[in-house]
Amino acid sequence: MENQAALAAHFEGSRSHLRAVAFRMLGTTHEADDALQEAWLRASHADSTGIANVAGWLTTIVGRVCLDMLRSRKRAREELTEATELERVAPQEPALGPEDEAALANSVGLALLVVLDTLGPAERVAFVLHDLFAVPFDDIAAIVQRSAVAAKKLASRARHRVHGIPAAPAADIARHRAIVHAFLTASRSGDLDGLLAVLAPDVVRRADASALRGDAHALEVRGAREVAEETRTNADRARFARPILVNGQVGAVIAPHGRLLLVLALTIEGDRIAVIDVIHDPARLRQLRLNVVDAKAA
Repeated sequence: MENQAALAAHFEGSRSHLRAVAFRMLGTTHEADDALQEAWLRASHADSTGIANVAGWLTTIVGRVCLDMLRSRKRAREELTEATELERVAPQEPALGPEDEAALANSVGLALLVVLDTLGPAERVAFVLHDLFAVPFDDIAAIVQRSAVAAKKLASRARHRVHGIPAAPAADIARHRAIVHAFLTASRSGDLDGLLAVLAPDVVRRADASALRGDAHALEVRGAREVAEETRTNADRARFARPILVNGQVGAVIAPHGRLLLVLALTIEGDRIAVIDVIHDPARLRQLRLNVVDAKAA
């Protein structure tokens, strides 16, 4: 680079790409913007003379900043008390944030953001950079301070955790996903007939006490009409719901802007949902294996 002005121009020209990288690593727009600010400070104080691929160099700097932030986040979580951890793992439903964050989270995939949050810092960086942005492993190795072979293993391990292994044949998974999609679509619109079409007549809805809002809902509700009527009252939550694999079976995650709120573990019998288990308790959430149903529709 010839001068600071040229570097600034390159940074601004790459800002959209760099912000997308940071958002997928960190999961929130405000953290992504903080990462870009720190990345600019590092870049502006570094010697960029002779760098041929400035966009790649800036991506590497953003990757290092995000890795530092993910490691700091992990340390902070480990230091939380049990009471504070309850709030972290199963937070109160947040108010709507900026519209651009909602749109960005939706475009990335709410379920994918939830699953990415279960990865270790180095795994998340390796997976995001390689699988989502095609960054070479040699460049990733420099960021995570490991060999290229080790960086490749990190990405492979993360990929396995993101996609998982379904506990049913592909045809059954596809059929179940269609049923769950129909259930969520009807839930969002408050479509009573649509809900009744996918709920078994004797469906059971169970829930953690902390998952229920107010005293109006029982820990267990039985019967298609009763469950459907209750579901219609939760349309505001349903708009943040997406299909996800829960312990290898198709279920759903409710994640406003990609931040985990509830998991719906579903039992499907035939073409109807027979059991809905609403999970909010942090101890139970930690025991779940969550994977995206597929990369494109997460």
